[in-house]
Amino acid sequence: MELPEDIRAMNFEDALSALEQIVQNLESGDVSLENSIEIYTRGTQLRQHCDEKLKDASERIEKITRQQSGALATEPLDVE
Repeated sequence: MELPEDIRAMNFEDALSALEQIVQNLESGDVSLENSIEIYTRGTQLRQHCDEKLKDASERIEKITRQQSGALATEPLDVE
C-alpha cells in the first residue's frame, strides 16, 4: 500500500499519536459512516508506517558482547 507523503514524513511518535486519535474517534461513535471509512483507511496507513519504523529500528539494534580476549564487540540482537 502506497503511503501518503504526510504520513511518510512522520516520526514514529507522531504517527502513533495520530493513530491513537483515530481510534478514539472511531470508538466514540460520533463519526459518520463515510468519514469512518476514510479515517479507518488513514489509520491502516499509519499502522503500516509505525510497523515499518519499528522494523527498521529493530534491525539497527545491536548488542554489546565481550570477546574471549576481553575486547568489546557488537553483533545483531537476536529478537524472536
